[in-house]
Amino acid sequence: MTADIQRLNRRLASAQPSATYRIIDRVAERRAQGAQIISLCAGEPDFDTPEHVRAAAFQAIEQGHTRYTQVAGVRSLREAVAAKFRRENALDVSWQDTLVCNGGKQVIYNALAATLNEGDQVIVPAPYWVSYPEIVQLCGGEPHIVTCDAASGFKLTAQLLAAAITPQTRWLILNSPSNPTGAVYSRDELRELADVLLAHPHVLILADDIYEHLIFDDQWFYTLAQVEPRLAARTLTMNGVSKAYAMTGWRIGFATGPRWLLQAMETLQGQQTSGACAVSQQAALAALEGPKDFIHASRAAFQRRRDLMVERLNAIGLECFSPAGAFYAFASCASLIGRTSLAGRVLHTDEDVALALLDEANVAVVQGSAFGLGPYLRIAYALDERSLHKACEAISGFCQAVC
Repeated sequence: MTADIQRLNRRLASAQPSATYRIIDRVAERRAQGAQIISLCAGEPDFDTPEHVRAAAFQAIEQGHTRYTQVAGVRSLREAVAAKFRRENALDVSWQDTLVCNGGKQVIYNALAATLNEGDQVIVPAPYWVSYPEIVQLCGGEPHIVTCDAASGFKLTAQLLAAAITPQTRWLILNSPSNPTGAVYSRDELRELADVLLAHPHVLILADDIYEHLIFDDQWFYTLAQVEPRLAARTLTMNGVSKAYAMTGWRIGFATGPRWLLQAMETLQGQQTSGACAVSQQAALAALEGPKDFIHASRAAFQRRRDLMVERLNAIGLECFSPAGAFYAFASCASLIGRTSLAGRVLHTDEDVALALLDEANVAVVQGSAFGLGPYLRIAYALDERSLHKACEAISGFCQAVC
């Protein structure tokens, strides 16, 4: 077979696999070899999907909701999505202003693929979700990474945003609460960013609110188009049922935004995957219209786990701010860099630390450099408290043995 026959699309050839899934694959390999791994790397709740949502899926199958749907989603779900945006985010939208996709990732991909051309730039604050820069370049754009370190609480400031915008800027991606840091933008912080964006009408905004309901300490959640309605005409506000309702595998994401953009995204989706799974759409409808007790209970559990992890990690010597939302601790491992593990591995980088923790302590985490900022570790505490205690004991033992 000649090399030419194996030639890939040049954008795909330069894309990097997800660091999170690389670790997950390595965990699977270790477990297949008999190792007992505590995995703190997956970005999904450990709770079961609520019973009434599962029941709705069974009922949907019995009632024959097993065929193709409209590309943009069934009207009943789109009406529920619009009602959610009106009720929870004060966005004045109707069902025609919504789009349902195969997970939140497809919302992002559709939006960027529909709008990016060669030379277009997308501002991506770092630390970032690992897929943002890869999706940007796969869609023909250029990720413009803006580092937001611990001094700013890992959040984009108005000053950093103003300095990053160029005539080539097409999008800003804003994720709150954040994966990987758990940072949450306050109303005042969004107000300052909005003031900058109002002065640059050529910039579109993608507000990734997927962790909206996982916010702690009785804080209020705000989204950008809510804080500044004048930006609604160029803001895509996206969400989904995966994190709030423990429905990651159901693959339902949704968005609201300007109709010209939603129509372009729908056209793309119609030639790509068509509509989302019909059964999953009925389950999502039950989630959005049903009781919300599950959200309150899971949020309380995640807050307890956050407090446990932050206290233990800081006691170990892995400096960690208390995240305001999501279910990740972003812990500095700077104190380990340049040292040697008990097994003789020299820890040059945070990736070395993450791999050594997996191989020597049987604890799986993801290196912060995969999210655009090292030396940190992203530690997902979407696991029962007993397992978290065991993981912290193993991490502590590993750190004490490093010389």
